[in-house]
Amino acid sequence: MKAANILLLDMREHTLLADYYMLCDGSSKRQIDAIQNELLEKLKQAGSKTVLAEGTPESGWVLVDFGSVIVHIFSPEQRVYYQLEELWKNAPIVVRIL
Repeated sequence: MKAANILLLDMREHTLLADYYMLCDGSSKRQIDAIQNELLEKLKQAGSKTVLAEGTPESGWVLVDFGSVIVHIFSPEQRVYYQLEELWKNAPIVVRIL
């Protein structure tokens, strides 16, 4: 779904909430919604049972929690505002796709 600025962080040494955090951008509300819907569909097809989605594309931040991985889908503006990369700057980067 053409997510941009993808970052996967290894959080195992930093939190008990999840093993990995993934952050990505959608350039519009419509794209954020499409990324979320595609992710939820793929997780369902893969048999994931623990899926919780919070937030709305209109807010510029959607969180999808499927247990060991939490995905944050941001508008570029909200990502800059919340600066989660700075908050978790000590977490090892697994993957970065710009």
